[in-house]
Amino acid sequence: MADLSQGLTVWLTGLPSAGKTTLAHALEKRLLAAGYRVEVLDGDVVRTHLTRGLGFSREDREENVRRIGFVAHLLSRNGVVAVASVISPYRGVRDELRELHAGRFFEVHVATPVEVCSERDVKGLYAKQRTGELTGLTGVDDPYEPPLQPEAVIHTESQTLDESVETLWQALHR
Repeated sequence: MADLSQGLTVWLTGLPSAGKTTLAHALEKRLLAAGYRVEVLDGDVVRTHLTRGLGFSREDREENVRRIGFVAHLLSRNGVVAVASVISPYRGVRDELRELHAGRFFEVHVATPVEVCSERDVKGLYAKQRTGELTGLTGVDDPYEPPLQPEAVIHTESQTLDESVETLWQALHR
């Protein structure tokens, strides 16, 4: 069982439009209601502040994930549950973060199929990729390396939001 009161990073990884941010904010509400200190680090929001100058090359994506992971590490080592909602497509960088966190890293694969993500297309990225306006879309024409042994796997395509939060909550308390 994860000791949430001592701080933890809950790292939500998955394709664009998988449901990571929606799940992160729903988990945040549940954690706050249970009395935990929580901070959500949304990859899109962080990109507008902490990592604004980075592009979307592999190196820049890796650096983006490292910076968000470092902030999550600082929060979690100070007793905060940091909920990071970040595509983080490369397994090696996520493994670096796991090591940095020294036991306070809880990886969650939001394992929504690309077809479902494309239908949701929250930001219009899949539509832009189909028309050629966008290249390098994670999971379509750029790689996504799913976690090999995540602490939890959430299937947002077959669960309601409440069911997904409950699945994650139970995993955090196993």
